[in-house]
Amino acid sequence: MIDVLSRIRGGRRSSGWLPVVMLFVAMAVWGVSAQDVTLPGNPDSLKFAVISDVHAEGDQKEYAVAQQMAAVHAKFPFDMVITAGDNMNESQSPRDFLDKFEKPFGPLLDAGVQFYATLGNHDSPSQRFYKPWNMGGDRYYTFARHNVRFFLLDSNVLDPPQLAWIDDALKNARDDWKICFLHHPPYSDGKTHGSQMGVRAALEPMFVKYGVNVVFTGHEHIYERITPQKGISWFVTGGGGPVRKGDTKPGAMTAAYFDQDQTFMIVEVQGDDLFFQAISREGKSVDSGIIHRRPTT
Repeated sequence: MIDVLSRIRGGRRSSGWLPVVMLFVAMAVWGVSAQDVTLPGNPDSLKFAVISDVHAEGDQKEYAVAQQMAAVHAKFPFDMVITAGDNMNESQSPRDFLDKFEKPFGPLLDAGVQFYATLGNHDSPSQRFYKPWNMGGDRYYTFARHNVRFFLLDSNVLDPPQLAWIDDALKNARDDWKICFLHHPPYSDGKTHGSQMGVRAALEPMFVKYGVNVVFTGHEHIYERITPQKGISWFVTGGGGPVRKGDTKPGAMTAAYFDQDQTFMIVEVQGDDLFFQAISREGKSVDSGIIHRRPTT
């Protein structure tokens, strides 16, 4: 079971002059600041960021989000960024990875932050071979940090081999926290796509059976926190790129949402507590709270 207590508000690259100029433009226009970081920031905790639906194009808005993440990192030194899919838009050649990812997110990469990617419906499966995204050539994979095990799934193709792998991986995980990432949201009050019932039917029974604590998704171009369903906390983190303003139809399961600007999340796990915060492109906190893990017997 999970308790939620919340405070709701609302190859490497070579550097060149162009990214630096764009970075300063983004800072001047969007007022980069990390003032609103409210997480504890304990020195021995696990810290990571979450972003989805960046649809990377290397444009000014992407630079602004990346710079805001770098500003937050200076105050809250997360060592990982985990995506929930739709990482890149249109062409996805080696040059695109340089221009659309490595240059905008250069400050974080230079600081040693590691990225772990999930595939979305706009992503080429070949992204799994791009080394800086740490997928190891796999469409779905798992890794552990501290007392947390992460499961990054490919909800584009929930075929029998993947479902069998998920069942086995969850069943054998002995970590305190089980956190899953997938692109298509089993629960969402977004107007464009809404809850993906087929994905829910395929995955939720396993998530419940094996004690998954938190699930991060994307696909809807908004930020949304769902009221816990069957003991699981669900997030839609699709505000990393082109936001669909006003595209939320809040209902009974909507705990918090923000659909007016781009967002990313920062997360901190300390023992049986998970602290989360959603931050806008302008550095404002739009949602935050604590998820408490009740140890299972």
